[in-house]
Amino acid sequence: MEVLWMDIAHRLKEIEEHVGRLSPVQKILLGTDGSVTQLLESVTGHPVSVRTREQEIVKADTLAAERLNIARGDAVNHRIVELMDATSGEVLVYATSQTPVARLAPEFRDDLMKADIPIGKIIGRHHIEARREILTAQVTSAGDDVSGIFSICKNEPLLMRQYQIIHGGEPLIFIEEQFPYNKFLDEHRVIVRTPSRIHITLLDMNGGLGRVDGGIGITLDAPSILLEAQARPSLEVHGCDRRTEALVRDSAESVLARIHAGGSVSLTVREHFPTHIGLGGGSQIAIATARACMELYGKTLPTAELARIVGRGGTSGIGTAAFDHGGFIIDGGHRFGPGCEKTGFAPSSASKGVQPPPVLVRHEFPGDWRILLAIPALLEGASGTREQEIFRTCCPVPVDEVRMLCHEVLMRMLPGLAERDLDLFGTSVNAIQELGFKKVELAIQPREVTGLLDTMRAAGAAGAGMSSFGPTMYAITDTGMQEIERAAKAFMQEIGGGTTIITSARNSGAAVRIA
Repeated sequence: MEVLWMDIAHRLKEIEEHVGRLSPVQKILLGTDGSVTQLLESVTGHPVSVRTREQEIVKADTLAAERLNIARGDAVNHRIVELMDATSGEVLVYATSQTPVARLAPEFRDDLMKADIPIGKIIGRHHIEARREILTAQVTSAGDDVSGIFSICKNEPLLMRQYQIIHGGEPLIFIEEQFPYNKFLDEHRVIVRTPSRIHITLLDMNGGLGRVDGGIGITLDAPSILLEAQARPSLEVHGCDRRTEALVRDSAESVLARIHAGGSVSLTVREHFPTHIGLGGGSQIAIATARACMELYGKTLPTAELARIVGRGGTSGIGTAAFDHGGFIIDGGHRFGPGCEKTGFAPSSASKGVQPPPVLVRHEFPGDWRILLAIPALLEGASGTREQEIFRTCCPVPVDEVRMLCHEVLMRMLPGLAERDLDLFGTSVNAIQELGFKKVELAIQPREVTGLLDTMRAAGAAGAGMSSFGPTMYAITDTGMQEIERAAKAFMQEIGGGTTIITSARNSGAAVRIA
């Protein structure tokens, strides 16, 4: 048993190196060779109940046969349960077990299969002499099902262990237990999951009516950013590349100084996607950092103000509105001219301190319309001084094109969305690629990028366009997305490769949780 404990202790150190510090309770739950139910009752001070989600007799597959030292095809009781705080109803542990039916006494089998009783209590009730042999402990990610069970964000880390209950020298039960990394803590943590977004176009880069910019976008469920914050004496950033680390650090420093926090924060980026590929990664991680810091120190500011503090939303307000509301969004741009918010044409990176624009339209995006992202492995989209130079030299765009673009949005795109007319909406997306500032953005792209539009449309996309300055291209349809994805992959393979993501719109904003 001493050798086994040393193995588990070493594994816990490896887990901490991967995911961060474990609390004493978490270590005990992962390493105990005693009753988990009794431990949970001691920790919570409440009785623990069991809710059976699934139970059936199945034939042992190869893995189950090896785990239980039985023959392949032998009968196994497969059970999935939730261990719950009986007072609050909170799910504490999600557990799967496999038990060879032939090794069970009839009374034990009856209790196991007919009642929601913890296994430890069943063993005690029948006075079975048994020991627990821990096999492994590790970190995994929460999928859609488990994240819903624990009310956590998708892809949050889960702590998992596997062990056997040994009776008479043979495995009586194989058990796998999971619980969120952000449960059973000895300090508060803030978890923020943000969406990404497609930026369809800027509406008015002429400014003749005294307003400029104006954005149209769609909030996406994937890819996303998952960020975790804890109070610390000094600023720490973990889990990301140097560029992202610098952005997170700068954002945290700005908001902590603004609220006079009196302390600092440790930020761990659990999931993120690259910046400058057209999906709003920079804005989302900057605003997520600001929100996490605010929540950690019990402060409140509107998202628009947080965006201003971290230097976002000075041109397009789609990223800020996506963080707040999700869905399909149109913003109203900024006042333009001498003495106004903006006096020249400039991207957000050169519009520091400018407040994000007002949201004019926020509409649910149809859940059955699928969205394909095709991201060529080429240079990033325009940013920094290059982006500023494009705004300076290509604006103002002709007012006639601005009028045509606004007409297109008002009389085709919005009606197509409101009436769930995919063909009408897609036709408008296609037309927008040849109007106003979007035409400018596409004109600077190599054929290797713009050729994706024709490829995806020919493969069946109702509409296809470029998000922001690219290189991400998107296609929208309700059927046949796999065929469009195959065509996009084949095209990108010929130009140096790339990645694809099939996703859908997210009709809600960022998820923020305090653990």
